[in-house]
Amino acid sequence: MNNKDKKYTQFSLAAEMLETPKVIANFNFKQAAEAEKALRRKKKVFFTGEGSSRIFPAKHFIYQNLLSASPLAVATDGSRQTSEYALKDYAVFGASNSGKTKEVVNLFRAHQKRKHDALFSLSAFADTPLGAAATAEYVLSCGKEQAVAATKSVVEQGLFYHAILDRIVNKKAKLPAQAKKLAGAAEKSLTLKIDPKIIAKLAKANILHWAGRNTGVAEELTLKTNEITRKRSAFLEGTYAVHGIEEVMTKDDAVIVVEPFAEEEDKFEEVLVKGVKCTVVAISSRKTRFPTILIPELKGLDCYLRLMAGWNLLVEIGCALKVNMDKTERARKVGNELVGK
Repeated sequence: MNNKDKKYTQFSLAAEMLETPKVIANFNFKQAAEAEKALRRKKKVFFTGEGSSRIFPAKHFIYQNLLSASPLAVATDGSRQTSEYALKDYAVFGASNSGKTKEVVNLFRAHQKRKHDALFSLSAFADTPLGAAATAEYVLSCGKEQAVAATKSVVEQGLFYHAILDRIVNKKAKLPAQAKKLAGAAEKSLTLKIDPKIIAKLAKANILHWAGRNTGVAEELTLKTNEITRKRSAFLEGTYAVHGIEEVMTKDDAVIVVEPFAEEEDKFEEVLVKGVKCTVVAISSRKTRFPTILIPELKGLDCYLRLMAGWNLLVEIGCALKVNMDKTERARKVGNELVGK
């Protein structure tokens, strides 16, 4: 994918993906300071939202939190289920690009009535219904997205949450000094050339399964597969790909493994390649025994690069299938928009 070929530039989706490195490089890390104070006070944080506004940003935070010496207890769920929970002792973050997602707004309004003192909204616009129900409102700098599939906003949401954690676990925040390096590596991940043989095999596949760590990356790319390529997809967390689902897989399916554990490659080859005889491809910072899309390595920030390499791959598949990646038939930009005020 690149920003010079009309094959890509005709789509707002590709343009917005390619704007992501600039969003990273220009990110305002100071906006995390206020939220950091609330998290230090509460020591518990809950992330909610729907679809892309929750999957990667929330689960990436949980992953980074567990890797660090963080004192925080963290959880996430969709807003409707979250409405059943007792969240008085939590700092609650609700993300919605539009600020009008019905489930999140209603959740925040309910807790606002209960005088909850740590409700934080994160959206692409100011003065939204969600922001009005929050203790504090944060606005993304990435701007409005024209494509149905959320991309640059997902990364900025993830970076916003990550910046808060960075301030909590490090005496001096590290992310601000790493932003330019991350932006450069992001550019490489988005524009690297992918073997046409890989694209052709995946374009022909019946189902695109995504496997890997539960960091939000593979799960978010599962959703993006539906929106961008219009193919069926499934997220196979951890080793789920070789723990039963192989019974119903066929040789016409494909599995894309994101940064596979070296210790698991034998089993994946035995069960999927030799057993099912399906296509297995890897996105990784190292060579694997499978056809591999090699990406840069950036310790502590690799999840962003894996996500963007996945975008790159999906755009190439969408182009191969001649999909209008900006126009969906049923999927909407706002899944369930609040009507009225």
